[in-house]
Amino acid sequence: GDRMDQRTGFLAVGPGGVYAVTVFDQGRHRVMLAGDVVQIQGRRPPLVANARRDARRASAALSAAVGTRVPVVPILTFVGSGSISAQGLPDGCLVVNYRELDHLLAAAGEKISATTARKLAEVASHPATWADQYRWYPDGQTAGDKPTTRR
Repeated sequence: GDRMDQRTGFLAVGPGGVYAVTVFDQGRHRVMLAGDVVQIQGRRPPLVANARRDARRASAALSAAVGTRVPVVPILTFVGSGSISAQGLPDGCLVVNYRELDHLLAAAGEKISATTARKLAEVASHPATWADQYRWYPDGQTAGDKPTTRR
C-alpha cells in the first residue's frame, strides 16, 4: 500500500498494564485530530479504529492464554516532525507523540504487580499466544483486512 497504510505496532507491558501501541509515521505532515477522526494530507486513515482493533485482538489473545481477562489499552503514537493539533481526543484511545510515549507509560502508575507484568510479557512473547488470531484466514489475513505483511 501507500504511505497511509504504513503503520506498525507493538505491545508495551509494565506496571501500568498492557498497551497496544500503534505507530504511524506522519513525516513532516500535520496531523489534525477530532475525536475518532485523524486527518493527514487531506485523507482520513482509520488509525483510531485500527488501534482499538489491535488492542481488542491483543486483549482476546492474552486473556485466552492466561485464562482471565487482560485489558489492553490502545495508544496511537505519531513519529515525525509534523505538528499534531487536537480538537478533542478519541474515547478510550490514548494519542501521543512518540517522544512522549515513555512519559505516558510511566505516568500510568502501578495497576498490576511486577510479577503479573513479567508473566504477561512472557505470555505475549510466546508465538502460541497469537496463533488463534490467524486460524481462519490464509496468510495471516483477518476479515476486513487489506493484505498486509504479517507483524
